[in-house]
Amino acid sequence: MDVVAVDIGGTHARFVIASMGSDGSISMDEPETLHTDDHASFQTAWEDYRQRKGGTLPANVSMAIAGPVGSPNDPNRVIRFTNNPWIIRPALVQEKLGVERCTIVNDFEAVAHAVARAPQDQFVHLTGPDKPLAPTGRLSVLGPGTGLGVAHLYREPDGTYRVSATEGGHIDFAPLDQIDDAILARLRKRHTRVSVERVVAGPAISDIYAALAAMEGKAVADEDDIAIWTRGQDGSDSLAAAAVDRFCMSLGSVAGDIALAQGGFGGVVIAGGLGYRIRETLLKSGFAERFKAKGRFQELMSSIPVKLIIHPQPGLFGAAAAFTSEHGNSST
Repeated sequence: MDVVAVDIGGTHARFVIASMGSDGSISMDEPETLHTDDHASFQTAWEDYRQRKGGTLPANVSMAIAGPVGSPNDPNRVIRFTNNPWIIRPALVQEKLGVERCTIVNDFEAVAHAVARAPQDQFVHLTGPDKPLAPTGRLSVLGPGTGLGVAHLYREPDGTYRVSATEGGHIDFAPLDQIDDAILARLRKRHTRVSVERVVAGPAISDIYAALAAMEGKAVADEDDIAIWTRGQDGSDSLAAAAVDRFCMSLGSVAGDIALAQGGFGGVVIAGGLGYRIRETLLKSGFAERFKAKGRFQELMSSIPVKLIIHPQPGLFGAAAAFTSEHGNSST
């Protein structure tokens, strides 16, 4: 059985054709990445991808969407993306795309499916005991990209699992020191309420960098966040490097908070495109220290294995896995 798996974020829509084996295996062809800004709607992006694949696509689609997807029991639901202007009406998907079966999940719900199905060699150890993720119980999954995605995964003793999407990226940011206070003060000038996504997502590096510059009395020009990430990681700008380390520290704090809130004591997994790109930096940063810095719960936090999933396309892989969870491996 073949499925078109789609991972739609704030900046990119990634497409792949996934083949599902009767044994539960998932293989994928080479993904195609389209820019959301280049297409007026998901349907036109789908048509572009279909043309690139020779004019025909499988009759099944599974979409991982960056934002709330609503209840599948609501026939009138409308999906609006958090960080791009597209709108999807699930009741019309089969007609508009010409498909027979459709699965729609939150993007980090898909990533949690990937965590459940990926082999051990697709994970890199970050902190905590260097052991595999727990085979049973609850795991927390989060990751920075254009926004901050959060989900959790519960593994049953019989090998099955359940996944739940959350909007944990929108909990309040909790500063821990004077530098965090300065970052919060800067953000509060624009946002009455500052969520963790304002600090722990790719674009946030610009505000972190500007806050650090202001502390040192340095004037910095507004610039693309990618340029700051690049200088911060290649060593050419010490202030940008400090901003990247501060970002990693904040990610550690948030990951620890999510684990406490969800009961993700069987393991925490960092995912997302940005997490994958900065994996080497995370290992050398203050991430681990901040993850464990939970006062009287430090011993508990130190017992949690924290991993980074290094599968190059966990959203696509997870979208395909979510389809099989809903529809099974049969082609009918």
